[in-house]
Amino acid sequence: MKSRKLLMIGFFCFQSLMGIARNYEYGSPENYPIPAGTLQEMTYSPASTSFQLWAPTAQRVELRLYRTATDGRPARTLQMKRSADGTWHATIKGDMEGMFYTFNVRHKGKWLGECPGINARAVGVGGTRGAIINMRDTDPAEWCCDEAPKRNDVVIYEMHHRDFSISPTSGIEHKGRFLALTEHGTTTPGGQSTGIDHLRDLGVTHIHVLPSYDYFTVDETRPELPQYNWGYDPLNYNVPEGSYATSATDPKTRIREFKEMVQALHKSGLKLVLDVVYNHTMDIEGSNFQRTVPGYFHRQRPDGSWGNASGCGNETASERAVMRKYMVESVEYWMKEYHVDGFRFDLMGIHDIETMQAIRAAATAINPEVLIYGEGWAAEAPQLPEGTAAMKANMAKVEGVAAFSDEIRDGLRGPFSDDHRTAFLGGEAGHEESIKFGIAGAIAHPGVNMKKVNYSQQPWAQNPHQMISYVSCHDDMCLTDRLRASVSGMANTTIASATEPAGSMESEIIRLDLLAQTAVFTSQGIPFIQAGEEVLRDKKGVHNSYKSPDSINAIDWSRKDTHPEVFNYYRNLIRLRNDHPAFRLGNADLVRQHLTFLPAADCVVAFKLSGHAGGDVWDDIIVILNANNAYVNVEIPNGNYERVAHDGRIDLNGLGWVCGNSVSVAPRSATILHR
Repeated sequence: MKSRKLLMIGFFCFQSLMGIARNYEYGSPENYPIPAGTLQEMTYSPASTSFQLWAPTAQRVELRLYRTATDGRPARTLQMKRSADGTWHATIKGDMEGMFYTFNVRHKGKWLGECPGINARAVGVGGTRGAIINMRDTDPAEWCCDEAPKRNDVVIYEMHHRDFSISPTSGIEHKGRFLALTEHGTTTPGGQSTGIDHLRDLGVTHIHVLPSYDYFTVDETRPELPQYNWGYDPLNYNVPEGSYATSATDPKTRIREFKEMVQALHKSGLKLVLDVVYNHTMDIEGSNFQRTVPGYFHRQRPDGSWGNASGCGNETASERAVMRKYMVESVEYWMKEYHVDGFRFDLMGIHDIETMQAIRAAATAINPEVLIYGEGWAAEAPQLPEGTAAMKANMAKVEGVAAFSDEIRDGLRGPFSDDHRTAFLGGEAGHEESIKFGIAGAIAHPGVNMKKVNYSQQPWAQNPHQMISYVSCHDDMCLTDRLRASVSGMANTTIASATEPAGSMESEIIRLDLLAQTAVFTSQGIPFIQAGEEVLRDKKGVHNSYKSPDSINAIDWSRKDTHPEVFNYYRNLIRLRNDHPAFRLGNADLVRQHLTFLPAADCVVAFKLSGHAGGDVWDDIIVILNANNAYVNVEIPNGNYERVAHDGRIDLNGLGWVCGNSVSVAPRSATILHR
């Protein structure tokens, strides 16, 4: 049982923010020997089970064996033996499958408290004891033949397991579980597809699941409680979360069902991205890291207090050799054991550049198509030498790693810091250059005036695929909520569902929603959407819903019945991008060669992709984004163009023709032409 559960303040661990580091002898990182081989802590066979724990500052280490995951005294206690590199070892003969284990480290005359070590790969319910299992028993049928699909593009869909399937309107049997993403034939009350069929129909390529490792704040021993959390409070980094399994009490179930989820996604042409939170632990004193090598895995300020770049008072020290080794091996493990296809790094700016480079190299060696991206910022400056953190501004030093663009996000809808302020979507002039910067993929482009771009005065991407283009994500208002909160006249507008009437400004919210996503999906960066945006999801105005109930977070799939035109627009927008390589050139020189911005009025962004860009069958493509609440005329190169997007509709078979050197664009909408 997660008996160490503490009252969450702020995000979940503010209680340690002002804590002062104990009087440990930290020493320099290089003083700690790097253990040979991997950091794997338990190796099972029917003949014997071996244990190892890297704890170079320990005086003694006890290995305790239990018959259950939560109760009872140890069935056996062994004193482990130390090797020269600071790793402690013990081997037990006989078949130990089904037993549970902990380590207890004695440091400076004090026992630090039992834990399953930093690298447990199976745990009992609650995650406080490691489990001895045969991992091959967790492989689904044909797991050895599982392969990720080959895709031309990357379109990311960010989801929380519970949000996605918990509503009765989802039609999904395994609500809130990994297995929700294995069910086919599930539908809304009106018969529209949900679940994995919905994702396949939508056309996204990568399913980004919020933290799915074993985290702290949901009590797995009480599955009957309506508990909710995003999971950004890691407990055991290399074990799937038990509350998403059909049984948290069987250590094999969560592992097998996670694999079944990955296998089902792959068979449906989808890839899986795992949200990883190596930048902080769930707390300091109770973490497995601190109970193994005190003071080593977390950074300290010069005054001895814990670093707080995470906003939780416990930033980890990726630059230290064994922490770096741990992160690299953890990524490798999720790829090899679970066939994960990509990783999103929470507060990536806390990690040092060298570690992110090492992770990229190791992951690429396993799968050259692996997708790695993260938040290129931190809650405050990390305890690292200037210029060495994996911040957005330093992406040029981390080839093959992408970062989120808050420039295009906030240029579209307004600043993260104030939900009630608007920007381009609200018809406020002055944000056009920030959107153009995002359209170009955050690279240096002669058509972008960097002096007028928000947040960044210099381009930070070496190529456009280093930029994640988005307008909303989980830790923020949904797009419809943000529009209601910030755009004049929309505060009390509702979106019609099966049970609630439409507000008078409903159609305007929908128009702005589609306009925003047109900017995202026609940009040269990697497009990213929050789950449910394609069915006009809202969270009743809650910005930070990390522990809000299902009534706030659950996706109401009946909105796909009442507004099928919204889903169809998203689907056709993704199809447009997938069918036309001009929108995903992937190379900065090609973008500068083929992408030009056209003169336009305030609150209008217009650009042209010319010369069969990227080998596109279309010669010239023109995209115009109009945030004004009125028609605008935009001058274009003279010619005959077919219109494929206009006035809130997309049809790749055509919506009529435009002839001449100007085009009229409807209010709060996008027009896309080609010839």
